[in-house]
Amino acid sequence: MSNKIRPLLRSNKTAIMGIVNTTPDSFSDGGEFHQLESAFTHSLELISQGADILDVGGESTRPGADKVSTQQELDRVIPLIEKLHAESDVPISIDTYKPNVMQAALNAGASMVNDVNGLRESGAIEIVAKANVPVCIMHMLGAPKTMQQSPEYENVTGEVIAFLSAQIQECQKQGIDRDDIVVDPGIGFGKTLQHNLELLNNVKQIKDQLSCSVLIGVSRKSMIDKLFGRTVNERLAGSLGLAVQSVLNGAKIIRVHDVRQTFDAIRSVEAVINS
Repeated sequence: MSNKIRPLLRSNKTAIMGIVNTTPDSFSDGGEFHQLESAFTHSLELISQGADILDVGGESTRPGADKVSTQQELDRVIPLIEKLHAESDVPISIDTYKPNVMQAALNAGASMVNDVNGLRESGAIEIVAKANVPVCIMHMLGAPKTMQQSPEYENVTGEVIAFLSAQIQECQKQGIDRDDIVVDPGIGFGKTLQHNLELLNNVKQIKDQLSCSVLIGVSRKSMIDKLFGRTVNERLAGSLGLAVQSVLNGAKIIRVHDVRQTFDAIRSVEAVINS
């Protein structure tokens, strides 16, 4: 079966990844879509708004979040992935760092792995390689529970690139094609506001040095609050500004909550660029 993500990575347009949290404690929409029917209805709404990919996750990775068991995560995500795969043509990404969840999600119909832990769990790289699917490797300093407790770097862009480069090499050793690897600098994952701003300013450098597509996820994140004093529900404008800037800097995938507004913002910019 052909993979549905690859054409998006090879196309000229930016792919919009809609966030589907099946968790009761996500920082932005926790509890709103953690039941199967509400999550499925929300997913269809994101598709109608222009989502190119749905990113389904069953464990919150917000700062301070506790881990959940593998079984709990499976119970949250697998029924939804199966239903979406059966009733929609939009490709599904599984947002997890657990190899068992990766495998079950791929079996259920997911066609991409999005790992905030950068494929560091034992067996994760092998599962992705065997499944022959695209993967997103993210940089995170520490773990969600503690990652925002005074993160420090000597050179944040250089250190993020070095980590991602090492993980890319490990993937290639297992036979994963570089064209199937997407990298995410991990905005907000063990970074201060200044770290985040520097990484967003250096998206092109990250893309060029690693020769990989770049995913940026900054939707509704606390850096917007730190810039302007905005609550989660007041961060749309900031999210759109950062999304557009990321696209202009070369990002290939933008991971967002507000798909319709992001679609309009990004596609209008692309219309000008391609005119």
